[in-house]
Amino acid sequence: MVVQHNMQAANANRMLNVTTSAQSKSTEKLSSGYKINRAADDAAGLTISEKMRKQIKGLDRASTNAQDGVSSVQTAEGALTEVHSMLQRMNELATQAANGTNSKDSDRQAIQDEIDQLTTEIDRVSETTKFNETYLLKGDAGTKTINMKAHDAGLKGTLTDNGDGTATFVMDALKAGDKVSIGGKTYTIGSDEAKVDAWFADNKITDTANAQITVNEKTYTYYGETAATGTTGKINKGWYAAQPTAPTDKDDETTPIYADVNAIKDAVKAGATAKTGGKTITALNDAKDNLTGDAKADGISDTDATVISKNKAYELASKELLKANQIGDTENSAKVGVGDVDTSVDLTNGTGTFKIQTGSAKVANTLSFSLHVGSDADMTNKIQVNIDSMDSASLGIKGINVKDDSGNAATYAIDAISDAISKVSSQRSSLGAVQNRLEHTINNLDNVVENTTTAESRIRDTDMAEEMVNYSKNNILAQAGQSMLAQANQSNQGVLSLLQ
Repeated sequence: MVVQHNMQAANANRMLNVTTSAQSKSTEKLSSGYKINRAADDAAGLTISEKMRKQIKGLDRASTNAQDGVSSVQTAEGALTEVHSMLQRMNELATQAANGTNSKDSDRQAIQDEIDQLTTEIDRVSETTKFNETYLLKGDAGTKTINMKAHDAGLKGTLTDNGDGTATFVMDALKAGDKVSIGGKTYTIGSDEAKVDAWFADNKITDTANAQITVNEKTYTYYGETAATGTTGKINKGWYAAQPTAPTDKDDETTPIYADVNAIKDAVKAGATAKTGGKTITALNDAKDNLTGDAKADGISDTDATVISKNKAYELASKELLKANQIGDTENSAKVGVGDVDTSVDLTNGTGTFKIQTGSAKVANTLSFSLHVGSDADMTNKIQVNIDSMDSASLGIKGINVKDDSGNAATYAIDAISDAISKVSSQRSSLGAVQNRLEHTINNLDNVVENTTTAESRIRDTDMAEEMVNYSKNNILAQAGQSMLAQANQSNQGVLSLLQ
């Protein structure tokens, strides 16, 4: 029996210390809720957990970024909704102004006043719409030049955009007798004298009995000569509007309206319209300038201003094409020519093919910003948002005018407004597509965050039920250890009985 070393007590004390340490760790885990409270608890688990935490927090922020992006896109798109409404009203007003029942002064002026106000409001919306101090519809710093869409002025033909600020318009082929609408007026393509002669020859119109031809809506028939007999007079051969009857006096004779086919040709060449067998020709009769009276052809019939030459039709068409393409042209770049844009169309060079240099405008650069929607520094985590300037110049309607006397300006304005509506629609569609993409991005980010958080929880969070079992176990062991240590300390008390 020894007293220097109480090994039972030492052993009980050592085990009690182990239990107390384990009990302390369990208490820490239960009170903090974390299984890893220091690196020593699980060095590898801590590394993995912190990496996951970095991803989770980054993705949480990325989801918020995307939500902010949705808000900014919705702000811009909402403003463009009103721009759309104003453009639709402008289209309605332009259509009204194009109608010929308007008073030349007061009605179209009232319409123009409202259009001016709407144009100003479109500019104001573009200038003031912003999100978090970023102006969304006024573009970015700097300027660029944009080309307007080419217009065909309502002429029949084929318009081709060349993609370089020019376009080519090929007018439908014109033939003598064709009706063509230019600038809201209908013209007939007249024929020169040679074509009239050819038309008579092609249709075999000769001084033949019962031959017929219609001149200016009156039909003439050729009748042969009938000599005077008895009490009736002579019927002269020629072209009559109605069947001739012999005069009652044998010394009298009839007078045909046209003595022969050459006389009818001369009548047609004087500017009349002739028809036969479903075929029509209208003569030009162009020998003087209708404005000055000079003996010089001007491509317009001297007897009927609605009859013009083919080349005159090309000249008039080029002027209307220029008017149509000058709408929204703030840089005065619109031109129309033949062969090239610098060779204007006149009575000598028209071919029916027009080269158009479209109007242009100097506008602000496109606003571009990117939304970071990922937790890594990967450029694929950027979603680019591009918003064009949406002022009247960018939409091609700056300075739009509908108050001319003819209503043609309003007619051409309809096309320009239609292009503006199309541009706003395109921008809204682009923003809507970005918004839909962002909503999918948000859903994906939130899903990744949820699953990554679950994985991180398994590494770092305390399993309360399991740890409570350990705590209870260690609590019992601690109490048992204390009891055993007390018993071990009592075991050496027997030495005192030997010393008595």
